[in-house]
Amino acid sequence: MSTPSLYSAREPIFPRRVKGKFRNLKWWIMGLTLGIYYLTPWLRWDRGPNLPDQAVLIDMASRRFYFFWIEIWPHEFYFVAGLLIMAGLGLFLFTSALGRVWCGYTCPQTVWTDLFILVERWIEGDRNARVRLHHAKWDLRKWRLRIVKWVVWLVIAMATGGAWVFYFADAPTLLVDLFTLQASAVAYITIAILTATTFVFGGFMREQICNYACPWPRIQAAMMDPDTITVAYRDWRGEPRGKAHDNTTGDCIDCMACVNVCPAGIDIRDGQQMECITCALCIDACDDVMDKIGKPRGLIDYMALSDEAAERAGGAPKSIWRHIFRPRTIIYTMMWASIGMALVYALFIRSDIELTVSPVRNPQYVLQSDGSIRNIYDVRLRNKSGDDREFHLSLTSDAILRIEVPNRNQGLSVTVPADSTINQQVFVTARPQDPAASDDTTALRLWVEDLETGDRASQNTTFNGRDQ
Repeated sequence: MSTPSLYSAREPIFPRRVKGKFRNLKWWIMGLTLGIYYLTPWLRWDRGPNLPDQAVLIDMASRRFYFFWIEIWPHEFYFVAGLLIMAGLGLFLFTSALGRVWCGYTCPQTVWTDLFILVERWIEGDRNARVRLHHAKWDLRKWRLRIVKWVVWLVIAMATGGAWVFYFADAPTLLVDLFTLQASAVAYITIAILTATTFVFGGFMREQICNYACPWPRIQAAMMDPDTITVAYRDWRGEPRGKAHDNTTGDCIDCMACVNVCPAGIDIRDGQQMECITCALCIDACDDVMDKIGKPRGLIDYMALSDEAAERAGGAPKSIWRHIFRPRTIIYTMMWASIGMALVYALFIRSDIELTVSPVRNPQYVLQSDGSIRNIYDVRLRNKSGDDREFHLSLTSDAILRIEVPNRNQGLSVTVPADSTINQQVFVTARPQDPAASDDTTALRLWVEDLETGDRASQNTTFNGRDQ
């Protein structure tokens, strides 16, 4: 006896073209998101002669992230972490309020799948034509249509992979290097990988990525409750199904329009399902049918399951705002807004000048020939501006201490190049008769001042004496 397979073969899905407000909304979102993705690397932003002029750039070599007028340094990764936390909370918020709107409208897998299906429909025809072609033998016509479709898909996939690498280098320069074969191997490998994944995921796997590779369909249930507004079927109005104008049946005429337009291949009339991405195309399809048979729209609609009892009894559902603004969504909104305001505040209080002080611990102090005690500090000076700046070093302490900058002809001043960091060794000395020379430790504060702007920064540290 043969062992039965634990996995069923994928049934190809051929969504039918549909018109309506939700389909139009998806077209607009697809155009906007793809436009942002493909065009953003080509936007310019003048930061000065010493800085890159690409508006959005992840400069791995210099370890910088540029976003228009904002520059993020490696030690400021908390900005990126904060944005990721906000993205997660935003996903929780929108899912709690409106179900899987991210999946249905703005998820990259959804956007590129929509684009690939659009290409497929242009070349092979609408649903019925694609179904016939799928079952047809491999003749010259079928090969021609498939090859043309695959070539267009491949061009889109290559543009997708190419656009991604432009975020990590100057886009015009990298484009020339790519075509003249002067770009690094990493660029070609990255483009090849992203081209392959886009081609396969958008062209062939489609809903399987959502159902099996993405964890969100399994997590979303924890974010939703009966007050969540999501796509649903009013079975109390539609059942029992029957022919149009039959007064003994419900409004659903079992035309299968909602199933035929679904990119996930499900039947929304079977209730809430993990595979549903709430793209709302079934709403457009059903509303179109209801218009044709003279029935009111909304048999399939965005709705909250908590309104079911009231609607079954002929009452009106609660206001949409009462569903959206409830304790869970309010808490998510407050958390999201708090993190956002904290990041904005941290962004605007940043200074263009910073220093980090690290006392040299081996040795902890140096005994000079005249009996004075010297401590050595490694000071990291950071200039975030687009011009070379002269920084002046000083210290403050309750004790009498002297600061020196060795190997500098500028006294206590150090020139730091634009948008860079330098390490400078600094000596702090106590005379033999001063208390700091014999005390265990003495508190002090090292200062750095931008002589052009007057900006200052400081850091506390300690001075080690002979009793250390």
